Amino acid sequence: MKKLICHLAVIPMRKEPSDRSEMVSQVVYGETMDILEENEKWYMIQLSHDGYQGWIDKKQAIPYDIDSANRTILMTSLWSTFKTLKDHAIALPAGSSVFIDVSNSHPAGEFISTATQNSNSGAISLIHAASQFIGSPYLWGGRTSAGIDCSGFTQLVFRLAYNKNIPRDAYQQAEIGEAISFVEESQTGDLAFFDNSEGRITHVGIIINESGEKPTILHASGYVREDKIDHQGIYSQTTGVYTHNLRIIKRIKN
Repeated sequence: MKKLICHLAVIPMRKEPSDRSEMVSQVVYGETMDILEENEKWYMIQLSHDGYQGWIDKKQAIPYDIDSANRTILMTSLWSTFKTLKDHAIALPAGSSVFIDVSNSHPAGEFISTATQNSNSGAISLIHAASQFIGSPYLWGGRTSAGIDCSGFTQLVFRLAYNKNIPRDAYQQAEIGEAISFVEESQTGDLAFFDNSEGRITHVGIIINESGEKPTILHASGYVREDKIDHQGIYSQTTGVYTHNLRIIKRIKN
């Protein structure tokens, strides 16, 4: 199966092979994918890290010809400026993958300014990873601080904090992990899921539960924000009402 790699900062993944079609997700720099189908202008692809499928413009990806046996990956944890070997400067979003030659420790270019992934896992690094997105606008299908949706936010934070790949959509994320019975038993890093009037999982956020504090939730709703959470759901301090109905809490092993 032919593989591709994203060589641009971020590209849209669409539901149908058309520029007018809904953006269902995004592909960021260095992510690899398999071609499932193609036509004159579009590839139907499947991302390697989470198996997500959609259509991308053929002009926005190139063949993947890196010898993975001799390369390792450096993941950016903040927006970084990277100059490729062709002397093109690219602003890379958090979660981008830069391949490094193991034999001489040189990447395929050089960082002009960057903050790379913290190798320490756990609540502190998770809070650090999540907090950088606070204030980022909500964007359906988005996966960067320029625009992100609720499940894109949780997926990206888990990659940055734990180097762990979890599914793309909220309902898919709700199918993994260990269920937690009560909000009071939750820990920082647990995922809370919320449903609509039809019982469908439509929203997800990351619980912050520090010792001696009432739990809160970081989530993308309008923008990435921190709100109160209890057994009923998310309580917005801005509007003074409950905005999401709590369905289940899951703990995913790091």
